[in-house]
Amino acid sequence: MDFWEHALVETAARYSVAVLCAVLFLAIFEVVTKYNNWEHIKKGNFSVAMATGGKIFGISNIFRYSIQHNDSLLEMIGWGFFGFVLLLFGYFIFEFLTPSFRIDDEIEQDNRAVGFISMVISVGLSFVIGANIN
Repeated sequence: MDFWEHALVETAARYSVAVLCAVLFLAIFEVVTKYNNWEHIKKGNFSVAMATGGKIFGISNIFRYSIQHNDSLLEMIGWGFFGFVLLLFGYFIFEFLTPSFRIDDEIEQDNRAVGFISMVISVGLSFVIGANIN
């Protein structure tokens, strides 16, 4: 058996790539939100923690499906990236569907109802996105 085809090596490679992609994708989410996620979490803003936790779960869940349905590392990354773009699109749709208030402002002000809905949207969409990954 080739070293690169060993199950432990493949697992470590997929894990490493998924973690690096998650860090990159969270950085992108940080750019599109008007508040600093980690600064607000440090201050105890539970709404930001829920929204960010939902994004982390969503990204991880998309990669779970991508790993499960793709043999190559490159395909896994491609589907993971595509799934992230759809998750990001879902974030913008949520903002668009609430014209009476700004989601980012409400989460920044620790509106836990909005933070919870944001978390559930990220988690829910990740299952829908994941179910469509080939």
